[in-house]
Amino acid sequence: MAAAGPAASVTLYEIGAILLALGIFAYIAVRLRISVVPIYLAVGLALGNGGIAPLDFSEDFLKTGAQLGAILLLLMLGLEHSGPNLVDGFLERKSTGIIDLAANALPGAVIGFLLGWGVLGAILLGGITYVSSSGIAAQMMKESGWNKSEVSRRVTTVLVVEDLALAPYLPLVSTLVAGLGALAGVISVAVALGITALALVISFRGRNAFAKVLNTSSPGALLLTVFGAALVAAGLSEMVGFSSAVAAFLVGLILTGEVAEAVRLRLSPIRDLFAAIFFVFFGLAVDPADIPAVLPLALLLAVLGIAGKLFVGWTVARRMSDPRAWLRAGAFLVPRGEFSILIAGLAASTAFGSYLQALTMSYVFITSLAASIILRAVRSPLDRA
Repeated sequence: MAAAGPAASVTLYEIGAILLALGIFAYIAVRLRISVVPIYLAVGLALGNGGIAPLDFSEDFLKTGAQLGAILLLLMLGLEHSGPNLVDGFLERKSTGIIDLAANALPGAVIGFLLGWGVLGAILLGGITYVSSSGIAAQMMKESGWNKSEVSRRVTTVLVVEDLALAPYLPLVSTLVAGLGALAGVISVAVALGITALALVISFRGRNAFAKVLNTSSPGALLLTVFGAALVAAGLSEMVGFSSAVAAFLVGLILTGEVAEAVRLRLSPIRDLFAAIFFVFFGLAVDPADIPAVLPLALLLAVLGIAGKLFVGWTVARRMSDPRAWLRAGAFLVPRGEFSILIAGLAASTAFGSYLQALTMSYVFITSLAASIILRAVRSPLDRA
């Protein structure tokens, strides 16, 4: 214990210093009205192996921290939706979802093939370029004051379709990366679809039941129960080959009404903390020396990704009276974030895993920064005042 004491003290000091720095940078980002995600990634890059001031964290610590961040992000996303809203959003925007898939997943898949990564690389890179960051989009809507606008409602339905697509996609990717074969992939996807359907049914029918079981007047017990359930579901899902992040999303999805609102209120600050940790830990896993080699391709993918999401924004908002509504909608959809990083993390064990992680980090950095710039450009004079 005496020998471990100084080392533990240094670790606590380093973690505290990182969190303090992140808080300062987050405050600056809010003042500048830009996404804080690129800053979190840059901090992680600077503090990882090969960075400016590398810190010596164990691999298990980094992996567990990043996984907790992903679980909390997806749990909160599930709490923000309900079964009826998901189904209504899907039915309302299913044609837009097809356009979104073609405009954003297809370019990434084609480039994955051209890089010689085969079907697996095409599926991985296509998913990375397809899925927008619901977390960044929600934060941008809130900070811009448009979170209750018609533009935001339409954008949210697009994000819902993307989130639903992740339910079968992530287990399929996990199976393919593990090399378990096509049959195992089909079984994994079937199980994922079955679990998702069950969660939707519970979300439709369980509103009153959960309100009776979970007492919202006891916030401490409620918080521990829901977060504990999400961790249990995530752990069990990992054992059977299902995505832990999607399992957490489904736990959030089945909680609706007053219970979901109470949990959201109490988990939001913790979610922000673990979101920061999630992005920083991904940055820590990337070697800065890999960035220059991937930067040209990341810029190409970013240009294609920005154009693709702006086109989707135009599709959902072109008939609105505000001529800039489509630009706002596109700006909310442009940033990639937690899902792209999650997919790249799943591919870490592949032959091209380190290259893909560096590429994804650069891609997320560019798109999230570009989204903030676009959104600032379309603010009205009243907003600027």
